[in-house]
Amino acid sequence: MKKLRVATIGAGYFSAFHHDAWQRIPEVELVGVCDRDPAKAEAYAERFAVPSWHTDPATMLDELRPDLVDIATPPATHAELIRLTMARRLPTICQKAFCRSLDEAEEMVGVAEAAGTLLVVHENFRFEPWHMEIKRQLEAGRIGEVFQASFRLRPGDGQGPRAYLDRQPYFQQMGRFLVHETAIHFIDVFRFLLGEPEAVLARLVRLNPAIAGEDAGVILFEFPGNRRALFDGNRLVDHPARNRRLTMGELLVEGDEGVIRLDGDGNLFHRAFGANEETAIAHEWQDTGFAGDSVRAFQQHVVDHLLDKGEIVNTGRDYLANLRIEEAVYRSSAEGRLVRL
Repeated sequence: MKKLRVATIGAGYFSAFHHDAWQRIPEVELVGVCDRDPAKAEAYAERFAVPSWHTDPATMLDELRPDLVDIATPPATHAELIRLTMARRLPTICQKAFCRSLDEAEEMVGVAEAAGTLLVVHENFRFEPWHMEIKRQLEAGRIGEVFQASFRLRPGDGQGPRAYLDRQPYFQQMGRFLVHETAIHFIDVFRFLLGEPEAVLARLVRLNPAIAGEDAGVILFEFPGNRRALFDGNRLVDHPARNRRLTMGELLVEGDEGVIRLDGDGNLFHRAFGANEETAIAHEWQDTGFAGDSVRAFQQHVVDHLLDKGEIVNTGRDYLANLRIEEAVYRSSAEGRLVRL
């Protein structure tokens, strides 16, 4: 079988998870890696057995003509890179946070649609195995009619003047941080589990003066049928877990027949209504890659689509729904009111 030829742009912290996952997808051949820092590009080519490395993305794309391009760079670079790939009609994955603003994201979706070329946003959290299993449990009616979900984000990585500098230093300069960079994942997860929200109410604050954007806050989402979801995020405090970045917090989904709980170690539990004891929900997952190998699961999903093996989720057009909700969250916090979508 002919393999999909994948070229990557970006050799930073998180792109290592992309490259590791590409290496483990049998239908894929990594053909090139690009980074403006030649030392990083060369190091990644050696580390992940990529045959060529580059510092100019246009040159790489013209020389290699890959089947798929994976952009794993900060948001400020996305529009320029998407224009390059769409001008060459190359199917593209773009890392989230997707672009710098809703307006810019809408413009890039328009560029992709005018080119008639696939643009997908790398949103891997819904592909985390515990979220996939919760979705299966809900569809099977395990807790009956679902009333609400709540997630407490507690990664504990945001304290002090060096917060984020060792891993993703551009976090400190993001004017919109907690929601645009992190809570956007859970906006997508809540949509995956509960459908489309109708309104949001938010209060966002900055606790660490060393960063530009907000790093804590509470967001209430209203869904049809009086269902609700709560995101309670604080990056300065932690939660019990062997790896606090595995789930980044704890989730409860509650219904009229019981509760499903996710803990910080990726374990799921069920408690029936009226009972005091929980029982474990068995689900298989691999403690490799990022967050239960969710990066590989997402990338496999895109590969399967390109090989005519399935539908695609989180296209650029689909992902605009998340960004419109994000915009409403910021507006709600700024104006101190409920914002309807």
